[in-house]
Amino acid sequence: MSDSVVSRRYANALFQLGKEKNQLDQFESELRNIREVWVTNKDLLTFLKHPRVSVEKKKEIVATSFAKFNTTVLNTMMLLLDRHREDIIPSMIEHFIEKVNDAKGIAEAKVYSVRELSEEEKLQISHVFAKKIGKNTLNITNIIDRSILGGIKIRIGNRIYDGSVSGKLERIERKLVSGNI
Repeated sequence: MSDSVVSRRYANALFQLGKEKNQLDQFESELRNIREVWVTNKDLLTFLKHPRVSVEKKKEIVATSFAKFNTTVLNTMMLLLDRHREDIIPSMIEHFIEKVNDAKGIAEAKVYSVRELSEEEKLQISHVFAKKIGKNTLNITNIIDRSILGGIKIRIGNRIYDGSVSGKLERIERKLVSGNI
């Protein structure tokens, strides 16, 4: 069974538990924190994957590190350690956040711009593009990318809306090369 399928199953189970206990927001917040630790601390995964470190020691480190977290979230982490599935934790968290966002009518969006966007600009982008994809709102992550020259490029899931100057220049170039102008 692929890691994606397995991580999705764990995410679905955790989502159902969070829904039953009315703790989805708490679970999401804690899982975002865990994801941040996983992404910023590459040595952690190396440690957890090391064959000479016992499962009990791994569980002890994780339990100590995330002691203030909800027991359901912590038990899910322990279960993944027991089953040697440490490497699917980031993927499981992504699937969980996806499910929570779907339930709330929210989508994650990456907005590429040449400068930091103001809160008002983010709200306008969220308002316009949320309607286009049938969601209530967008969680926007602003990424500074000077190579786009101007305008913005938005990535929502696997959709890309390119209103950047560099994107427009590339489209003009393709038309010129193909002779369709």
